[in-house]
Amino acid sequence: MAFALPSTPSQVLEWDWPRFKTYYDELSSVRLSQDRLEAWMADWTALASLVAEAGNRLKVALDLHSDDEGLEARYTAFLESIAEPAQAAEQVLKEKLLSSGLEPPGFDIPLRNMRAEAALYREENLPLFTDHEKTALEYDKVVGSRSVSWEGKEYTVTQLVGQLSGADRPSREKGWRLAMDRVLSDSPAIDATWKSLVDIRGRIAANAGYSDYRAFAWRQKLRLEYSPADCETFRNAIEEVVVPAARRVYERRARRLGLKVLRPWDVSVDVMRQTDINVDCFGRPALRPYKDVAELETRIEGVFNKVDPRLGAYFATMRKEGLYDLDNYKGKTPGAYCTDYPASRRPFVLMNAAGGAGDVDTLLHEMGHAFHAFRVFENPALKYHQLWAYPLEFAEVASMGMELLASPFLTKSQGGFYTEEESARAAIMHMEQFLLFWPFMAVVDGFQHWAYEAGPDGAAKGRDPGACDAAWSGLWDRFVQGVDWSGLETAKAKGWQRKLHPFHYPFYYVEYGFAQLGAVQVFRRSLADRAEAVTAYLHGLSLGSSVSLRGLFEATGGKFAFDAPALREATDLLEERIAVEEKKL
Repeated sequence: MAFALPSTPSQVLEWDWPRFKTYYDELSSVRLSQDRLEAWMADWTALASLVAEAGNRLKVALDLHSDDEGLEARYTAFLESIAEPAQAAEQVLKEKLLSSGLEPPGFDIPLRNMRAEAALYREENLPLFTDHEKTALEYDKVVGSRSVSWEGKEYTVTQLVGQLSGADRPSREKGWRLAMDRVLSDSPAIDATWKSLVDIRGRIAANAGYSDYRAFAWRQKLRLEYSPADCETFRNAIEEVVVPAARRVYERRARRLGLKVLRPWDVSVDVMRQTDINVDCFGRPALRPYKDVAELETRIEGVFNKVDPRLGAYFATMRKEGLYDLDNYKGKTPGAYCTDYPASRRPFVLMNAAGGAGDVDTLLHEMGHAFHAFRVFENPALKYHQLWAYPLEFAEVASMGMELLASPFLTKSQGGFYTEEESARAAIMHMEQFLLFWPFMAVVDGFQHWAYEAGPDGAAKGRDPGACDAAWSGLWDRFVQGVDWSGLETAKAKGWQRKLHPFHYPFYYVEYGFAQLGAVQVFRRSLADRAEAVTAYLHGLSLGSSVSLRGLFEATGGKFAFDAPALREATDLLEERIAVEEKKL
């Protein structure tokens, strides 16, 4: 049995559901046996990969031009007419394999996951998933349309960051307030979108027999190796260990700037990423590591070749095949991400370069995801698409680990971006950013846990935007200490609206916290033996879902952890490395 599927995945972009259905029907009609299993699984992988790639390509096209109504109509039509029935057809095949009692080699983890997904599946939720995706697109349209006038020119909110990061303090404040006022003007629209999303999520959970959305999402995300209580343990450990270290970061910054009190624009002029450091505090011009995207591409390829030639080759392939879009422009969805085209066995990276040092870190991060995809697709032991679906908690080890493994090669003497002095500044800012991230992650994670608790009326607490404002403010004050937001209470309270994950990817954020801990463990190993650490890192990236979450962390030489001692070890290392870099200034 072998399907005569198109050799070029782009051909199926014009297909309607009946054409896909023919293949699904053929697969579901096969009488499974041990001798037929391998070919059947291969055909299932080929078909599922085409459907996934078609959806991902349409989504990328829309994200590059979120203001294009034609692209939006095409993508939403795909969600309704193809993705939705494909989910039902996929469920039939999952149940067929489970009921057969057959087990492909190395399939323990995928079968475990399939059983969890089968127990969660409800046909009545399929249109709700489509409604959820369409509703979340409203958030993208609002955020993607933002622009402001600065010094006689129009800039997107993201582009304005490049204009402000090296400016004097009064200009930073003026620009920050301008951007924040523009962002806050969208609050009513985003409130409405949020309420709709919370309602849809509640209905999805109820249809599946769960009392709240958190319980449903936990199973949906296949969080089978840790619990909500473990996340609370992690947040408490962050409060105990990392919050004091983050305060020290802010205190050093205030001293360097000669200030008694830090204000938000003394840390970040990016109102959408308020704990991201992009304001220089060394009394020197802001870091401008590249003059245009072409230079960014060329230099980053050299960095990857220094880390490992295989990574340089992966990036060269992406460059040749047009598998990334790095520029920022009006209408483009903000932020950055990596997706994949599984039928083509390729990744795709989207980001919004603004000219600062943070772009280098972001590109390293997203390319870490891309390299993860290459490693999985290249592993001959991972024959089937279910084995490519590595857990999200480990996906971020790939990205954050890449940031740290590349850090020794960012100087111009290595073909990178910085002088030795600039490299020390960039390294300090990067490691300080790691320390600031864990507390911010705790805010986002804590907010999402709170949002789906039942209130006195039985509805999710997060359905009330005003209650969301209060909850976010309380969590912010608990975890983010050292920056004065007095007089900016509304801007602080509406911070939850400036994070796309609660809108698009509910409950996806704690993964970054776990993974950052794993990435620092990879970095620690690289300080002792860089070649061995890179080899272990690449090996871990090649395993897909053939081993457990803990097994993936162990493969890279680390451990999956969320306790105070593990955090203290990582925090101490970062503070030690910051001290080393400060001596170079």
